[in-house]
Parts: sequence; structure tokens; C-alpha cells
Amino acid sequence: MITTLKTNVTRLILPILAILIFASCQKEIDTDTGNVIVLPDFDTKVSSSVSGFVTDENDAPVMGSTVSAGTGSATTDKYGYFEINDAQVVKSAAVVTVNKPGYFKGIKTYIAESGKSAFFRIKLIPKTISGTVSAATGGNVTLTNGLVIALPANGVVNAATNVAYTGNVNVSAHWINPTASDLSQEMPGDLRGIATDGSLKTLTTFGMAAVELTGASGELLQIATGQKATLTMPIPAAILSNAPATIPLWSFDEAKGLWKEEGQAIKTGSNYVGDVSHFSFWNCDVPNNYVQFNCTVKNSDGIPISNAVVKISVVGSPYNAGYGYTDSSGYTGGAIPNNAQLLLEVFTSYACGTAVYSQNFSTTNANISLGIITINSTLGVATISGTVTNCTNNPVSNGYIISQIDNMYFRHELSNTGSFNFTTLICNNTANAIFIAEDLTSLQQSTPLNQTIVTGANAIGNLQACGVSIQQFISYTVNGGTPIEFTYPTDSLGHYGNGSTSLNTIFGSDNTATNSFINFSFTNTGIAVGSVQLLQNFSSTQAGTQTTFATPINVNITEYGAVGEFMAGNFTGTVTIPGPTPVNNVIVCTFRVRRSF
Repeated sequence: MITTLKTNVTRLILPILAILIFASCQKEIDTDTGNVIVLPDFDTKVSSSVSGFVTDENDAPVMGSTVSAGTGSATTDKYGYFEINDAQVVKSAAVVTVNKPGYFKGIKTYIAESGKSAFFRIKLIPKTISGTVSAATGGNVTLTNGLVIALPANGVVNAATNVAYTGNVNVSAHWINPTASDLSQEMPGDLRGIATDGSLKTLTTFGMAAVELTGASGELLQIATGQKATLTMPIPAAILSNAPATIPLWSFDEAKGLWKEEGQAIKTGSNYVGDVSHFSFWNCDVPNNYVQFNCTVKNSDGIPISNAVVKISVVGSPYNAGYGYTDSSGYTGGAIPNNAQLLLEVFTSYACGTAVYSQNFSTTNANISLGIITINSTLGVATISGTVTNCTNNPVSNGYIISQIDNMYFRHELSNTGSFNFTTLICNNTANAIFIAEDLTSLQQSTPLNQTIVTGANAIGNLQACGVSIQQFISYTVNGGTPIEFTYPTDSLGHYGNGSTSLNTIFGSDNTATNSFINFSFTNTGIAVGSVQLLQNFSSTQAGTQTTFATPINVNITEYGAVGEFMAGNFTGTVTIPGPTPVNNVIVCTFRVRRSF
């Protein structure tokens, strides 16, 4: 999975797509240039699996975010990990969307290929209010990095009703630096877009912005029909001399997972300035055609190296580069510049300054495969092996290992005999690591093992997944009927708070075609083991989605660990479905979920 090439003085270099997982798309030949032109296909669907880690702006794991891909969904765990298997997705543009209150959506796009899974590291952008403008007079909001959002007078409407809005407008905005090493984690999509002629292009970005308008009551706002707002986006000094005088503007289509060409921006000093008719993510990009690429990374023993960082740059121009990740089989593939001289490098992470492998290669107008790339096992390649047993000292077959290496999480499945053997890359031939084993049958976890790993073989022995319960559940009855259960890891369960974290919200979903769910919130002030919190709302498939309480319902807290540990409790009360003939339902509920804040 690779992202973003910047530009060259003599030739506009295309970005390597954020996702180097692809399959063939419908193509035509441009008779004027001989370049391959890709036409978008949103009809063909395939079964695909995708996994990854979600972090916040500080690279900390984000627990309890909701992740969707095609027909599948999941909730991130305490490590920020998610996994969606066998979801039906659009083959040429599979979209992965992460939702978490207080953040802009994290969206990634990839080209799904049969038999190949996709892997992502997604960094969420906080949705913080950058400034407030009167809707009546309009005005500017300016960020310290130089991003400016200029709203027109009397030019804002309620996005849901299209009725003119007259109050104060809260502007949440974030500039995405096109030269940042973590660009591929933060930006939406995979730097492909649909041009005005309908063709699919790769995009060379010179800067992006995320913007959202909300009203005084939190309602979503938009620019009124016929009105325009103005965006001013800074151009980093490293690419300023390569920035063209005019550049197409692109807005992001969240449903398709692709950018859409809409207007242009003009270079004014060290900024691009352009008018936009609505707000979402916006991007200043140069479009071009591309060819498809793939390779597979293994060590000298033939063992795949998963989650390795692959960088492809223009020869002699290290800033003109894109990054991505190998999947569990060591595979990565995607779109790269045609007719270019390129350098491929393999790293352990974005922070590792020395490549463990490099290779020059060139492209024409034909797709290219570099086959198997072998990393010398003496150059930063660490092989880690061991076993996992349960509380009765029997092998754990239904479980996994979480490793945290140089503050970055990885996940590895166990064999049928409870063993693990995986290969990873490390900087400077040594790294600090933490290993945790989890047993999904007994729902027990091992005590974290801290160990220094080195290049070569690392036998870490046996981890006993025992002593720490990872059980999560929501169980409730309606009017004394059969208990309705949501359990981890079969179902999705989560915990999150509102913007001020004054409320705890617990949710569960059974992830089946019936989409049975439960959602309830209770107060957070003074919460502790033995405290009584007031239930604020309750909804479920079986008890109604719009319920009220005739009398207060108390939530009894029976367990309250640290963030990432567990919160448990119970409550009993009557909820009412309002209407001409109100329906009363007696709810008895117990729960245990991981705390996310």
C-alpha cells in the first residue's frame, strides 16, 4: 500500500497510490500519447478482506471506532486494530471508512484483488473548531499553518433542510501537509480521482484540507447553492518551485472513495487560492495516467515480511516519493508513474532512516511486476518465534500475538498448535518490544512480556494467556424474555464518549444480516466502582429506537479499570416507546466492555 509521489521540475511525477493492492481495471489507449487510460468501474464487486490499525493525531491507538468496508464492519480494539473478512466491495475502488466522534472520517481506498488482503495504518484527524464566523457577514478563519477558509455573506444553509442559516458558523479545519512522511496514513482515499472527462487518474498532491461547518446547535452546514467559499492552501517550501501556476481542484467523494475534479486554484506567492461550492476534503492535484505494479517482500529463508514499509521515489528526488505496506503474504501492488526512472526501498517504518533494501527500475506504458524481493536476513530482519498456552497449559489455537515494536503495533495469528513464527524489520538491528498473547476461546490474556529483539532469530519462549480476562458482553432481556446476547469477538462492542466525555455510550451489534443492535448512554461524573450513574438514553432492535423513561433508571457500576481495561455494570428499568398507544418494556441489562476514555 503506497502513497503519494510529489512533482519534478521537468516532469509532473504521479503519486504512488496509498493502497498497493490492486486488480486489472477496464482500460483504453490514448491514441495521442500511447498512455494507458483507466476508466472507473463501480459495478464489479468481489469478496475482500482488510485489516489495520487506527491511531489518533498522537499515534496512540484509537479504541471503539467503527470501521466499515463494503458489506462488512468491525470495531477497533484496545490496540486500534480492526479486521473485516470476506466483505463484498467494489473491485476497482474498495472503500474503508473509520468513524469516531470528535474526528473527521478516516477513509482509505484500494483496488481489491482475489486472494490478496489489504492492510492499513490510519491516522484520524481531530475535528476541532478553528474559528467562528457570522453567517450574515461572512469572514475568514485562518490557521497557523496558513490555511484560510473564507465564507461569503449570507451564503450558508442547513445541510439537511437547505434552509438559510443566520447564526454563528463554527469552522473545523485541518491542513494536510503533502510532504509529511505520514501523509498516506492521514489523507483520505488513495490519490486516484475522476477527471472532468470521466477518466480515472492518479494525482500528484500539493496540499489537502479537511473542512466542516456546523451551527450553534451542532447541526451540519453547507455553502448555499450559487455561492462560493474561498480556500487558501499553503505550498510547502520543498515543492514550491515545482508547483504549477494553475492546478485542478478536487473534492473527495466519500461514497466512491475517489477524488472528483471541480474547478482550479491559482498559485499566489506560496499559496494556492481557489473557490469551492461545498465543503468536504479538498485537494490541489496534477492528474496523469499510470501503470500497475506489484512485488512480494520475503526474507532470505523465503518467509514473507508483512507490514513492511515500501517506498518508491523518483531517482534523484527523494521528496518525490510514495509509501505503503506489505500484506500478510509480503505482497504489495498498485499504480505508479509510467515512463519513469524509479527507486524502490524497503524500511521497517517511516521513522527508520536506513533502507534494508533498494532497487532501481524503470517503467514504460506496460504494467510491471518486480516479483519476489529478498531481504538479506542480516540487514534488520528479525524472526520471532514462540508458543502460547492457556490456563491449563494446553496450546492455544484460537488466538493471536500482539507485538509492540518501537511503539508500533502488529498482530500475528497463532498456528493450530499454538505456535507463532513471524518476520519483521527493525531499525539499527535492535528494538524494544512488548508481546501479549490473547486466547479467544477462554477470553484470557497473558501478562505483557518486555524484551529486546535483535537481527536474526529471537525465541521468546512460551506465553501463557491466562490471568487477565478479556471477556466483553452485553446481555439484556425485554419483559423477562429470552436473553439477547452480544459477545466479543463474535459481535462488535464498543465504548465512546461525547465531545466533553460527560456521557458514556455503550453499543453492540451482531454483524449479521439482521443487524441487531443495542445502544445506551449514562452519566460519567463521579463514576467509579460502586457508583450509581443515571441512564440517559436507550435504544435497541427489540425494545425500540426512540424510547423515553417515565422514571429515572440507575446504572450500577461494578468494575471500572483504567483506559483500555474494563468497565462493567447493570441496570433495570422501564423504557417507553411513545405513540398513540405507548408501549412499555421492562429492560434488565448487564454489560462489560473495554474503556476507550
